[in-house]
Amino acid sequence: MTVPPASPAANRMWGGRFAAGPDAIMQAINASIGFDQRLYAQDIAGSRAHAAMLAAVGVISNTDAEAIGEGLLTVLSEIEAGNFPFRVELEDIHLNIESRLTEIVGEAGKRLHTARSRNDQVAVDFRLWVRDQCDQAIAGLTGLMRAFLAQAEAGADWVMPGFTHLQTAQPVTWGHHMLAYVEMFARDRSRFQDARRRMNECPLGAAALAGTSFPIDREMTARALGFDRPTANSLDSGSSIMPQKKNPDAAELLRAKLGRILGATVALFTVMKGLALTYSKDMQEDKEQVFDAADTLSLGLAAMTGMVGDMTANREALKAAAASGFSTATDLADWLVRTLGLPFREAHHITGTLVARAEARGIDLPDLTLAEMQAVHPGITAGVFAVLGVENSVQSRMSYGGTAPDQVRRQIARWTALLSNPPPVV
Repeated sequence: MTVPPASPAANRMWGGRFAAGPDAIMQAINASIGFDQRLYAQDIAGSRAHAAMLAAVGVISNTDAEAIGEGLLTVLSEIEAGNFPFRVELEDIHLNIESRLTEIVGEAGKRLHTARSRNDQVAVDFRLWVRDQCDQAIAGLTGLMRAFLAQAEAGADWVMPGFTHLQTAQPVTWGHHMLAYVEMFARDRSRFQDARRRMNECPLGAAALAGTSFPIDREMTARALGFDRPTANSLDSGSSIMPQKKNPDAAELLRAKLGRILGATVALFTVMKGLALTYSKDMQEDKEQVFDAADTLSLGLAAMTGMVGDMTANREALKAAAASGFSTATDLADWLVRTLGLPFREAHHITGTLVARAEARGIDLPDLTLAEMQAVHPGITAGVFAVLGVENSVQSRMSYGGTAPDQVRRQIARWTALLSNPPPVV
């Protein structure tokens, strides 16, 4: 994967450990600004509360906090006026806002991120947004219930058939029929109300997974943002800030994006279920799911190809790991069966005894002496050591499809030929 020269913004974002930013495919799969820009109001509110708290506890100056607060309001007005320059290379709404803030207020903007991480921002922003959506849903359901209630009041004595299995049952009133829906939607409203109560804890301040050494006041930020309390465990809030980390971002994002494809599949099945003959307007809803799934699949394949192409295996570390945990115990049992003619059950028992002795001494099987092995079974000879090394172990697996290097190269040649000359599509 070719890495083009990184822009100054990309270098600032990725920090001092990397000479260049991500290439185009990684940038595309990492970037969330296309949809998380909807969190701008919540991100700005969280940042204003965080800056005010930092000043209150003496981590930053009041002057810097005031500059940050005013600068964030300027950013808010730019976004709401449609004049904000969203930049894909900055990946998400958090970095886009912070970068613009620093352009506006200078060095003070760089102090905003003290004692928090982007994951802090993601957690608090999304919680604020979902809380707002709960409020909207509660208000919307209340309005819908009032509409049904008005219908019930108007027709409290209007007689109509009651139905069961879509067939006429006992007579009821229109008002009674309408009140059934009031009850149903009341349960939906109570679900949103309950969810809002349970989620109304503030994750801001979880910082680097374990909390922060800065003397922050999480109660203050929780109150400022309308939360009942701060979350009680930093691990439960999902945060990370470590400069030394190397995250498997592409693999994690690909794992998550499968959910979008599966979700699109379920949505499409639901749309197509029970359609009448010939064209139905329902199928207007199929295109968006198919297009999104196709785009996600295409991007995922490109990202995974680049990630695998860039992988570098540590040969010595792999070999050391392969030799641990008595990995050649099966080879020893096979040798006892093949060379000494022992039943496999007996060979398995002898191998287990030798493993236990090696484990008790804190060594591996090849480190046992011949005398120690013969004390368990006198028929064991020095030839056993030829199968106990990991190199010898893999070399011996010569069955078709086995792990012996010659067999692996045989399959490599097979697949190279197949991929060079794919079968015709019929």
